[in-house]
Amino acid sequence: MTETRTDRTALSLAEATDLGFEIPAQVVAAPRLTQRHPALYPWAVRTHRVRRRIQWLRSGTAWATERRTTTLPVRVKKHASLLMRELTEDEMVLQRNKVVNLRLAGERVDGIVIRPGESFSFNKAVGNCTRRKGYVEGMRLSNGAAVPGVGGGICQLANLLHWMFLHSPLTVVERSEHSFDPFPDKGRVLPWGVGCSIVYNYVDLVVRNDTEHTFQLKTWVDERHLRGELLADELPTSSYKVEARNEAFLRHHGEIFRKNEIWRTVISRRTGNVTGEELLKKNCALVKYEPADGTVIELLT
Repeated sequence: MTETRTDRTALSLAEATDLGFEIPAQVVAAPRLTQRHPALYPWAVRTHRVRRRIQWLRSGTAWATERRTTTLPVRVKKHASLLMRELTEDEMVLQRNKVVNLRLAGERVDGIVIRPGESFSFNKAVGNCTRRKGYVEGMRLSNGAAVPGVGGGICQLANLLHWMFLHSPLTVVERSEHSFDPFPDKGRVLPWGVGCSIVYNYVDLVVRNDTEHTFQLKTWVDERHLRGELLADELPTSSYKVEARNEAFLRHHGEIFRKNEIWRTVISRRTGNVTGEELLKKNCALVKYEPADGTVIELLT
């Protein structure tokens, strides 16, 4: 696929579409009911949680719950993400607290085995991150703002898991991205748009093992990094390349949105040939900073 590019700094919605910029619904959609009436938000959360509990009870899904101290022999993918970023002092306090939360959540995930036919749910594995369980206030992205919240920061663990899942034959069943982009790309390792939003229990990361092989998750926190490995009983026949394409910053009615597409290329381990390519996700998020580089395209109405 060829990326769509333009040197123009202003486009009509129709022109942007003709050039291949598929304008995401978030750009032009009206605010949600809970955005217009914030007092309704807690009630919406309760409703979503009850609905998800009912869904879990009725789904008949075989959930991955076994944890092993012994490890499977083959490493499919490993990844490490930096624990601390250089932010303001108040935000650094929240980052230090985030490390506490990541240690606790990582211990809940570490060693989980996903057998053929089983599904892994981040929310079922980690559970509700409460003070009673030792979680503290970290930075959470909620309702368009970065705010302190108990259990804040565990999305970093979900991001790491999702990245490893994308490099495996496991099927991503459920994944939600954040609705806004809070920070510039300074020091970013992974493509923007492969992260996850987690809200207990109804915004989840779920994968299903549709293969004949068993997989295992290993997660831990060291001095500087959150680390993870996806292991298996046998090396998969394919490897995977995941990348962002067609990325752009779009300004519409005074607000800046960021969009891109996440593509995955499948490569045969035996021959090294490309055997497939798939569009995994089209992302769009409200940007909370002024992009330092790259052209912001004005969308004219």
